[in-house]
Amino acid sequence: MNSAQPTTPATDQRQRLKVMGAGIFSLLLALGVARFAYTPLLPLMQQQAGLGLAEGGWLAAINYAGYLSGALIAASISDLVLKDRLYRIGMLVAIASTVMMGLTTDLWVWLASRYLAGLSSAAAMLLGTGLILNWLMRHNHRAELGIHFSGIGLAISGCSAAVWLMTPTLNWREQWFAFSTLACLLVIPALRWLPAPDTSGLTASGQKLVDNPPSPTYLRLFMAAYFCAGVGFVVTATFIVAIINGLPGMAGQGTKIFLAIGIGAAPACISWDFIARRIGDLNALILAAGLQIVGILMPVAVDGLLPAIFAALLFGSTFVGMVSLVLTMAGRFYPTKPAKMMGKMTISYGIAQIAAPAVTGWLASGSGHYAGGLWLAAGIMLIGTALLVALRLLERREATAGLQTCPQQ
Repeated sequence: MNSAQPTTPATDQRQRLKVMGAGIFSLLLALGVARFAYTPLLPLMQQQAGLGLAEGGWLAAINYAGYLSGALIAASISDLVLKDRLYRIGMLVAIASTVMMGLTTDLWVWLASRYLAGLSSAAAMLLGTGLILNWLMRHNHRAELGIHFSGIGLAISGCSAAVWLMTPTLNWREQWFAFSTLACLLVIPALRWLPAPDTSGLTASGQKLVDNPPSPTYLRLFMAAYFCAGVGFVVTATFIVAIINGLPGMAGQGTKIFLAIGIGAAPACISWDFIARRIGDLNALILAAGLQIVGILMPVAVDGLLPAIFAALLFGSTFVGMVSLVLTMAGRFYPTKPAKMMGKMTISYGIAQIAAPAVTGWLASGSGHYAGGLWLAAGIMLIGTALLVALRLLERREATAGLQTCPQQ
């Protein structure tokens, strides 16, 4: 129900900050604690809990299967009230999935935990993001998600820093329980600061929200390009700690590299918002994709800690920028139900995130290390960049055709 009480600019701005804060805390909880804590803890679990290389890949794959399941749910529902309810359930599931990791060394329980963590991350990334974007547009704020998606970078860097600080004194199990305690604190603002959705179909100023869906060809190309981005992201995000630790002279440096990814990602989304305003969304995506290829390959192409740190900063700043730009574009196409197209896009991203870790784990079981996955990821990203260029050409052609078919005034 839409409130009839007038709001002052100061009150509206405070409410905006709380809504954005809810989104950031939800990402810290569901993507940081429930999902990305696994990456810096992976080498420790291999050393202390008997987790094998292939099993590490399967745990990552099932996590993304959960994420894909969440994307399918988000793409199939339009009811904002239901989305809000599922978002809140997802935040509680994030806590439960984190606790489960420390309770046992049973692979099947770990698989169930990672699947639930994937579901909760979809609740934050898609349902929560869609609710926040809907709130911004209804209250006549700029439809940009850079501040919101800074939570991804904070999640990665925060988890990396936490593992780095805890490892000298806590074992793998105790660290999962420490993360569980943190999750119980993060859930409070993630739930309390996000208001119930307005279902009126009007903005605060009384304007009607109208969907403007893309053409089928545009959507297919967009989804294919985002699939490639999913491969580029998931291999590095999941295995970079283990990859760096396995390189000559780099043992023990992996957690620092994962921390650098988070540091690079935290402010990047805001920067990409400004870049997109200047050169356009698709041009910004093409630029980010090209730079991400460099960030993916540099750790295995150039020796040394400093090149690896630079690559991590570059990768962090580009992958999170691509996610922010793509989901913002999807939300603008469907302002009345932003999570619907976000879910469709994430289905393609999620399929990549299931397949790529499993393939990388299979390659690692033969070679003894995960580094070959980076070459695979860079090659797929090159294809994705070409698809984005094709999408830009299609956009220009459709815009020209639209002008030609407009009636003369």
